[in-house]
Amino acid sequence: MKPIEKIKAAFAKDRPALMPYFSIGYPSYETSLDIIQACVEAGADLMELGLPFSDPLADGPTIQHSTQVALENGVTTASCLDAVRELRSRGIEIPFMLMGYYNPIFAYGVEKFVQDSATAGANGFIIPDLPAEEAGALENACKSHGMGLSYLLSSNTSDDRATMLTQRSLGFTYLVSVIGITGARDALNPNLVAFVERIRGLAPNTMPLAMGFGISTPEQARTVSEHTDGIIVGSALINTVRDADDPVKAAMDYVASLRAALG
Repeated sequence: MKPIEKIKAAFAKDRPALMPYFSIGYPSYETSLDIIQACVEAGADLMELGLPFSDPLADGPTIQHSTQVALENGVTTASCLDAVRELRSRGIEIPFMLMGYYNPIFAYGVEKFVQDSATAGANGFIIPDLPAEEAGALENACKSHGMGLSYLLSSNTSDDRATMLTQRSLGFTYLVSVIGITGARDALNPNLVAFVERIRGLAPNTMPLAMGFGISTPEQARTVSEHTDGIIVGSALINTVRDADDPVKAAMDYVASLRAALG
């Protein structure tokens, strides 16, 4: 089975897909792997694994801090691929979406990065600072290796551009629930339903729509899941881990609460 087929299968269940985000290397490399495994055991359908970068422009203070700690811990693009291999060796089978920024990928070599990611056991990529107009090399490499590539769009994305991004996404399209950076928020966007319905009318019928940015509580996750095919939660998970005496257990309990809310 091609890596992208596992992404599609994760969205084909009779329930909304749950995709936690976690930064590889935070609060330490080994602990991050245990946390990711705990998220899987608590019911995650996919995992978004953060590749640390010095200028994560789409991320708010919480994820910025976690990736900075990871960099200080010596985590590199290559060691992130080692993390994927290690997680696969533990028997974890759910899809892994590598979320990172284009500079390290370009420095690594686009074709080599995609090939090495596929070999390590990753399933696809989320690259928020890479416009589709400049993503030809990455997109072609993903198609060659059967990998996913999810483009991001928000409520201020035009109809023409939203149509293009949903048609070119490989696996699922990432809907950004707010205008701005990642981060836990007290309330959801009041225009969320209209936004999702507009994109649903533009996207191919077979394209899953997953929403992230600003989803914090089980109640918010349930509300969003009533209109999308999946939810992505990152900053709230990292906040939970940061404040916990036992970060692995805290991550498991928090993801389990999201899973219970989604059914």
